[in-house]
Amino acid sequence: MSDSNAVGIEIGQKPQASSCGCGGHDTVEFPELDVQLIPHEIRHATIFGALAGVKPGRGLIISANHDPIPLLAQLEQREPGAFDKEYLERGPEIFKIRFERKA
Repeated sequence: MSDSNAVGIEIGQKPQASSCGCGGHDTVEFPELDVQLIPHEIRHATIFGALAGVKPGRGLIISANHDPIPLLAQLEQREPGAFDKEYLERGPEIFKIRFERKA
């Protein structure tokens, strides 16, 4: 397989601490995730994955076309009390919730 964009990885090379290696940095404290663009079958798993990567004091804004009450209940079961939640917009067409991970 030949890929002109491929980058070699040296075995034993240590990853940079707390960096994905992309060269970017966390510049947005509360990025917005429009979940309407995510297929329904993987939507909640995608949101849980995104929230799992959130550091204390930071968060994520979820934008949906319905009130995500089942998601909020599932999150509370998975990580009780881990996030402060605030509705920024509450329908009827768009719902935006700000999640902030507690310290």
